[in-house]
Amino acid sequence: MRQFTLPGTDIAVPNVVLGLMRIDQKSDDEIRELVRTARDAGIDFVDHADIYGGDHLCERRFAEAMQLTPSEREQVTIQTKCGIVPSESGTYFDYSYEHITAQVEGSLKALDTDYLDILLLHRPDALVEPDEVARAFDELHASGKVRAFGVSNHTPRQIALLQKSVEQKLVANQLQLSITHSPIIAQGISSNMSEQDQSMTIDGGGIVDYCRLNDITIQAWSPFQGGFFDGVFLGNEKYGELNAVIDRLAAKYEVAPEAIATAWITRHPAQMQVVLGTTTPQRVRDAAAGSELPLTRAEWYELFRTAGHIVP
Repeated sequence: MRQFTLPGTDIAVPNVVLGLMRIDQKSDDEIRELVRTARDAGIDFVDHADIYGGDHLCERRFAEAMQLTPSEREQVTIQTKCGIVPSESGTYFDYSYEHITAQVEGSLKALDTDYLDILLLHRPDALVEPDEVARAFDELHASGKVRAFGVSNHTPRQIALLQKSVEQKLVANQLQLSITHSPIIAQGISSNMSEQDQSMTIDGGGIVDYCRLNDITIQAWSPFQGGFFDGVFLGNEKYGELNAVIDRLAAKYEVAPEAIATAWITRHPAQMQVVLGTTTPQRVRDAAAGSELPLTRAEWYELFRTAGHIVP
């Protein structure tokens, strides 16, 4: 498992992360097996959010199942997110000082820990007041409750707006990315190509390059999804040509298809992290094998092209 120090922190992290958004209905034994499998594969980083399972439920289930001692807690990097607020009238976002600090207290209680390693703002809030975010982050950092901060699903200018007020460096941006859902990469490859949808800028202007320029680690969520929660592309006949290439490369490198899908992301020089959303231990094990798999440039572009993207 490839490890690196998260830029702007002293936190050593793997380039594959265990996402725990679907453990609310899992038993203690199932949760322990999932986490143990990840740890055995070198994944000591778990990703949560206050809304996963509803009202901190997945965070709480993790803590109840794992019962981490203080020394065991130190061996695991715990990241969570806040800001999405479900309501009867519809979902909204809230990055007020009061909401951020209240949700962190809720996460600390649910996770049964004194501190979070990383806190992310879950989705952009059109009504955000950067000074309020800065006030919350200052207080949380000074009290030792949060070690580092970042964002999720944010554009370059949204990050820059926050960073104008926030003193702490924003160290991560969690973005949807897979071989088949990769507009943040594809648009750069087809830049300035008239009448090609792929060349359209939909992320505010080169988020991958912006993150690399500013030492912000991209965390790729839904690495096996064909689109926005519309099904896994692995083994999906809709992506027959792509899966034929994946299967050929899996045979060549003697790994499972999940490892090839993971390696397509970890091969990128931006040094991204892959956030797994599966609750199947074997799939975690298979995906982890892609952490350091050395895809060639030709193989990387073949996967990209057979996923339906333009390579001019």
